[in-house]
Amino acid sequence: MKLTVLGASGGVGRQLVTHALADGHQVTAALRSPEKLTERHARLTVVRADPLDAASVKTVVDGADAVLSGIGQAGRHDPLRPASTSARAVAEAMTATGVRRLVVVSAGPLNRTGAGQSFLSHRVFGPLLWAALEDVYTDLERMESVLRDSRLDWTAVRPPRLLDKPGEGRYRHAVEAGPAGATITRADVARAMLDFLPDTRTYGHAVGVSR
Repeated sequence: MKLTVLGASGGVGRQLVTHALADGHQVTAALRSPEKLTERHARLTVVRADPLDAASVKTVVDGADAVLSGIGQAGRHDPLRPASTSARAVAEAMTATGVRRLVVVSAGPLNRTGAGQSFLSHRVFGPLLWAALEDVYTDLERMESVLRDSRLDWTAVRPPRLLDKPGEGRYRHAVEAGPAGATITRADVARAMLDFLPDTRTYGHAVGVSR
């Protein structure tokens, strides 16, 4: 497949590029500062693009089979609201170019119902995380709302706490539920996002993933 990866220099974004290349895909890595991505491969094209601008995104998604986004906030209080701003830009660009499949990374605490989660995770840690990271999660909620209002075949992957460790190559997942566990590696989030690309059961849904 021809894949466009947004946010390719971030923790999940780098893993998306690495795993997609290992899977044999043709990858376009789009980021504002291309020099931040040092990986080189015959099937990798690194280009400069602003994920918050629809016109810029259009140039890198045109002709792609699918788009994957690791865009998120750089800190607790990012005035750019990158997740939701990027979602609007991507939805506009993909609609204009006829590209339909989109997989983005979101966050486990957006599971407001608690379905598939333990009492401790949902009732105790959930409120604490929201209190500490309200701006981050609010931006991600806006992002998911943009996707739900779009006509794209989207999937929002909701992990719990992310770890910078080697991936295990396996994960648990649940549609519109979870994540069941408390942690997952960034590598395994990327693995899940790529695995979900052809899975129509995830279209139009948030999916909890964890160890």
